Amino acid sequence: MLLTEYRLDLVTHALRLVLPLEHPADSTLRYFFQQERIGSNERALVAETMFGVLRHLLFLEHACTLNNPAGESSAGATPRRVVLAYWTKFSGYNLREITPLLKRDEADWLKQVKGINIAELSLAIQAELPQWVIDHLRAGYAPNSKTVGDETISDEIILELGRSMQQPAALDIRVNTHLANRDEVLQLMLDEGMHAQATPYSPIGIRLKDKPSLTRHPLFLSGKIEVQDEGSQLLGFLLAPKRNDMVVDFCAGSGGKTLMLGAMMNSQGRIYAWDTSEKRLANLKPRLKRSGLSNLHPQLIAHENDTKVKRLAGKIDRVLIDSPCSGLGTLRRNPDIKFRQSPQSVIELTYKQAAILAAASKLLKVGGRLVYATCSFLPQENQAIVETFLAQHPDFILRPAGELLAQQKIPLKAGDYLQLSPQMHNTDGFFAAVLERQKIM
Repeated sequence: MLLTEYRLDLVTHALRLVLPLEHPADSTLRYFFQQERIGSNERALVAETMFGVLRHLLFLEHACTLNNPAGESSAGATPRRVVLAYWTKFSGYNLREITPLLKRDEADWLKQVKGINIAELSLAIQAELPQWVIDHLRAGYAPNSKTVGDETISDEIILELGRSMQQPAALDIRVNTHLANRDEVLQLMLDEGMHAQATPYSPIGIRLKDKPSLTRHPLFLSGKIEVQDEGSQLLGFLLAPKRNDMVVDFCAGSGGKTLMLGAMMNSQGRIYAWDTSEKRLANLKPRLKRSGLSNLHPQLIAHENDTKVKRLAGKIDRVLIDSPCSGLGTLRRNPDIKFRQSPQSVIELTYKQAAILAAASKLLKVGGRLVYATCSFLPQENQAIVETFLAQHPDFILRPAGELLAQQKIPLKAGDYLQLSPQMHNTDGFFAAVLERQKIM
């Protein structure tokens, strides 16, 4: 795309709105597009640059200190300089294309930026992860290990994780097996010329290469498909509800996993979709209507100890907790999250996670199954929460995730826990633990 002063000004203005990071970047960008009536090419350039900048912001701030006498990123990292540095280093533009837009001294500075060897920089910049995240990972990251701290993550693995989070995510969809099967949907997409393939782990997922807009596609409008990351789909197979079960999706949000569970149960049994946000549950209503399911019951709860929760104590067969978390496992989609979270916010989340798990566990019958999941790779939000819970609740045992996936004929190796990551599985970063109630205490 031809770079012009107008397009540079547009991108700079958008970045100026986003960079305070007081709100999610995607919502700020939607607001910008509502205010600025611009063409589709400009919209694409703004969006691509915006999310690219957020993925590489630590490097770009470092690059903006070059030719800055004070040596301080706050002095040099203006939105304009950040955009120019991003285009020069990561967008494939050569300096000849950018030079007509430059002010005095910017050309020499960008030559330096172009020549930076990222491999010689700090781990935080190479991985594009804040230092506090790296410190948390070094303190104990134990994929597939039963005890936090059994395996500490090496800097090499942190770098691989960080680099994988810098890549845009694929578009995964889930086939609504109540209305269709994957083979027929996949063939329809291939017949339309879409670059589609079956997901390697989820037996009901399809991965689309080019991220087409699906909101007006007949398959979407008829409820046969929903957008859902493959990692998220695997949580349903760990829960493995039976057709006539009583199920609770404790933190249902807008209901993507709830709808999957309803289809797995062939619209039989009963599923309660609980959430504390009326807005999120409202987003479930049109999806539920399209799905053709009749076994879902969305309900607003005030908190984890709501009377609706207490009333069903000891009566539920399956409970899914997609717990509120830092969201760091979704950095491919939401790269701004790493700058909007902090060590303190993670501490606050762990109190909430522990409280939700304790309350939700009371719902289960003897022999009932609970899946605790987050879209985070931090052990404090994952293994530590589960192990503390198990130490305090001897009536629960941990069921090995790898064995349960094997029972479902899902070809994914896992240990006691399921820990998914982009660099290993090409999914978002997900953690899941499966707990089973052995007796009533």
